[in-house]
Amino acid sequence: MAIGAFSHGPTGTVVSAESQKKSRVAWFLLLPGIVYLLLFFLTPLFSLVLTSFKTAPPAAFIGEYVYAFRWENYVEVLGMYGEHSLRSFTYAAIATLIALAIGYPLAYFIGVRLRPYPLLQSLALVLVIAPFFISFLLRTVAWKQLLADQGWIVGTMKAFAILPPDAHITGTSISVIFGLAYNFIPFMTLPLYTSIERLDLRLIEASNDLYANPMTTFRKVTIPLTLPGIVSGTLLTFIPAAGDYVNASANFLGSTQTSMIGNVIESNFLVLQNYPHAASMSLILMGAILVLVSAYVFKSGTDDLL
Repeated sequence: MAIGAFSHGPTGTVVSAESQKKSRVAWFLLLPGIVYLLLFFLTPLFSLVLTSFKTAPPAAFIGEYVYAFRWENYVEVLGMYGEHSLRSFTYAAIATLIALAIGYPLAYFIGVRLRPYPLLQSLALVLVIAPFFISFLLRTVAWKQLLADQGWIVGTMKAFAILPPDAHITGTSISVIFGLAYNFIPFMTLPLYTSIERLDLRLIEASNDLYANPMTTFRKVTIPLTLPGIVSGTLLTFIPAAGDYVNASANFLGSTQTSMIGNVIESNFLVLQNYPHAASMSLILMGAILVLVSAYVFKSGTDDLL
């Protein structure tokens, strides 16, 4: 019988040559992913950090900056755009709750009620992701037309005195939050469906046999078992919603009074060409989302999602 070569590891354990070979193969397979992350994630992130500390030299042209350690950029943007930051997280949180309120019943219906009908279940999932077949911008523009003062939705609401004659929806917080919720509902529904589809219905039947009412069953059985889907869905909705700049733009559903952090970053990068402020706001947004998401995940007891 052939005996492979062995060597002693740093802890005194015996490591076979075959294990060392598998380890090298694993690292070789990981190498393309590591190179990709270095080139397209860590390198741009490092450049963004350096840019956030830049300063304008004396008599500089617009958009001309030099490297320096000007940490005052962060203080300035927090003072200038603190209201935009609060507005962004508020809009994103409300839109996430609306998406959860709509997405959970929808995912439950598809994952449980349509489980005996695979064809209908597949069709329902296609309808959920169908908006992705159309451009994000086109969908938002379409809602701008539908919610316009001359549109049939606002006209009907005014005809039934639901809205005052001089009221309008576009350009308000309501339209921005609605746009965020609408555009990101699929991001909420699909993780919820994945979790609910694996739900063992015998546990719900057992709860009913033990004389638990439907609300108790939902609260004590269904919610805990589908909590990973809820956490994943809320993260996939909240994170892009907080950094969104399309819905809140004055060219779409928002106005200058509804600008979010994304609009500030876009304006500083493309219009004002104040790259240090734009980079500082980007890093502040990234850090704030990271802290909020980590706290939320640990609080919900789903640390393994990180």
